[in-house]
Amino acid sequence: MDDFVCNKLTEWDLSDFIDRFEDQGIDEENLYYLDDQDINNLITKIGPRAKFKNKLKQLKEEQSSNQEAADVPVPSQHEQQEAADSAQVLPCTGAKGKRKLDLQGESCKGHQPNKQQRDNKTQSYREATILSAVRTIMGSVLKKLPCQDDTKLKNFLRKKINDLKTDKRELIGVFGKTGAGKSSLINAIIEEKDLLPFGEICACTSVMIKVEANPNLNKPKFEADIEFITKEEWKGEIWSMKQFLGDNANEEWEDDEECRDFVEKLSALYGEEWRDKSPESLMDIKYFSEIQEFHQSQRKTLTCGSAKELSTKLIKYTRSSSKHGQGREIRKWFWPLVKCVTVKVPNNDLLQHVTLVDLPGNGDRNKNRNKMWKGIVGDCSTVWIVTEINRAAAEEEPWEILKSACSLMGNGGQCQRLHFICTKSDLIDDPDDDEEDDVCARILQRNVTAKQEVIKKFGKLNQVKKHFQGDCLEVFTVSSKEFLKGKHLKLDETEIPKLQDFLKGLNDCHSVTLNYVSGAFGILSLMQAANSTEGAGKKTHVCAELEKNLSRQLDQVKEAVEGAHKAFETCLTDGVEKSKSSCEKNLNTFLYPPRSGRGFHSTLKCVVQNDGVHKKQHINLNARLALWMTDSIDEEFRKTFPNEEKWGSFNGVITKFSLDTERLIQENQSLKLQLTFLSTEEENIKTKLKEIIWVNKKAIYNSLTETIEEKMLPCYKKAAAFSGDQTLKYMRDTIAEHVRVSKNTMFEEAKAVMLNQLNVLKEKILKTLQETMKESIELSLKTDDNSIPDVPEELEKVKKYYDELKRSSKELDIAFR
Repeated sequence: MDDFVCNKLTEWDLSDFIDRFEDQGIDEENLYYLDDQDINNLITKIGPRAKFKNKLKQLKEEQSSNQEAADVPVPSQHEQQEAADSAQVLPCTGAKGKRKLDLQGESCKGHQPNKQQRDNKTQSYREATILSAVRTIMGSVLKKLPCQDDTKLKNFLRKKINDLKTDKRELIGVFGKTGAGKSSLINAIIEEKDLLPFGEICACTSVMIKVEANPNLNKPKFEADIEFITKEEWKGEIWSMKQFLGDNANEEWEDDEECRDFVEKLSALYGEEWRDKSPESLMDIKYFSEIQEFHQSQRKTLTCGSAKELSTKLIKYTRSSSKHGQGREIRKWFWPLVKCVTVKVPNNDLLQHVTLVDLPGNGDRNKNRNKMWKGIVGDCSTVWIVTEINRAAAEEEPWEILKSACSLMGNGGQCQRLHFICTKSDLIDDPDDDEEDDVCARILQRNVTAKQEVIKKFGKLNQVKKHFQGDCLEVFTVSSKEFLKGKHLKLDETEIPKLQDFLKGLNDCHSVTLNYVSGAFGILSLMQAANSTEGAGKKTHVCAELEKNLSRQLDQVKEAVEGAHKAFETCLTDGVEKSKSSCEKNLNTFLYPPRSGRGFHSTLKCVVQNDGVHKKQHINLNARLALWMTDSIDEEFRKTFPNEEKWGSFNGVITKFSLDTERLIQENQSLKLQLTFLSTEEENIKTKLKEIIWVNKKAIYNSLTETIEEKMLPCYKKAAAFSGDQTLKYMRDTIAEHVRVSKNTMFEEAKAVMLNQLNVLKEKILKTLQETMKESIELSLKTDDNSIPDVPEELEKVKKYYDELKRSSKELDIAFR
């Protein structure tokens, strides 16, 4: 059978169909020509067939991408200089060279690409060419490892080649209240001014919108992938909303924010019909005739030729109707059913490895939508807080968003940078009364003042700062309007180019390319060594030394993790005692606020109906009860699990992990190929462990609040069931009594859960290190396999690429010191 097809089916976990494909004579060439009917005949089961179709589609797109990159010649020195010279006269545009500044005149001179920027662009071009070339080489090498006559080493090599990664995606979370200018900001930065709907039609606060590059080079279209909540979830929401509204008289709805939100949500989809219909009736398929995908539990995809066309189609899924009448032609608004929208933009370099996510500031009542929100916030490496400049420091909402979500971003996430973005910097009083220079000066002076005020305000937020490094905050004062049209400000004074440069830095794929080429170099070194008898007499001695080094390194890792466990236990013990002694007083300040009129009844009702959380008012009773415990652990936790990559977890013990292969190479040149493979394996395993630690550290930190929530759920459910005149009193008494009775066990259990999860992480790290490196040592130095093909030419080419990337990596380190 064709090895390529065999390898792909194995890689896709569809090896059960190898015989079927072989019987039908499917090889690499005709694999790409299979149509739907052919695939239906080959794979009769729906599940595997859908998986195969998706994988084949991805393979075709990847093949097209590789071919286009491979067809691009490496630029000669003369061509590089011409590219640099031409870059000097291009408009200062960032993503696509589309700056619309006819009035800007001299302003572009302030943002000409300097030599370093031109060198970076040439380097990025070169690295893309290298990556494409090495991927092509490894694809051909994979074909040389036939599926027949499988051996342990052959299977190991195939898996290693398939595990080589080429994609690194950075998430940027964009927070800000409705009207702050988030959509306009994103549109300006990526230079698609009509992409995200904005203006007088109100934004919907519950829909998450991701903006990323469209990877399909064959069809450069604007796409929107719309994911809905489930039918069961929506039916549950209808029931909950109608019950909540039923507990409040109609005349109270206007005075209660939660009631107003529910009325708006139900009216968006049903008009006035929801008022006298049951939840079952409101699930009738007639209400969803325009979005059959919702009833079929499928995603809906919109594909358009322009950003403006897509924006128009998106409005009913991401916005709500305006009080001023905008959007009257839209009869139904579907945003209440939308979980997430992913907008894919073609031909945009700024989004190559970056996803911008327009996020609601406070999660959502829907549990799955809220879980997704928490996950995305925790995965953001950068967070943008967007607010209007005129009240940047005084406006409460952006700061409340930051305070309520900081634990999810910092210790409970992986955020390294906070950007506070003050929008609409061009808006000043009476600009027509001043000379042009005076207007510009006033704007710039106000920008300076706004930055100072924001930095001063942030400096007072001790609860927020403990989650981040001291230099994490940067403040920007931007004007999307001036960037696109230009009247008073120079291009760089709008500060949009600064944010574009930041995205370009995140898109730098040097580390991705180096990791891929390094991995490929190691694999090819192992393959070339498989048939070699050179150094056979030294293998036993070198193996013994490597195993001794591995044992010593594992002991150091174990010691570091256990040290962190002891430090956490000490901190948490203190947190438990403070929680026990202070929780009732802390709870009473919440249950009996200074102004607890009729509005607090509604607030508390919402809290107990939503497992201790009120999204709109940024209330989380579980986090409040866990406060002494999180406070006790925060400093030690950030030191143990820093979000900054350069430091490394557990005092850098993973980063320092080494089998001393560099020294062994110098002393055992006859085993250089095998030891080179082990050296690259060290780096690969450290990268893998970093990902494991990041995922687990989020769960470990968040376990404190989650355990408290779990222990509080019975009293929330009991309190939510009350109705009538004494409801507020009964709810208060129920919560207070539950905390009084549970406090001696609840906090101890939260501590035990966290420490247990840390132990689980320790075992996972040690097991991964030991099993991976032990297998690699065994297969490189204790296994002979004459069936492995020689790859001298491939090894030589990849080594040259690897050496080139290592040289450029050192140059980058020097440049940024």
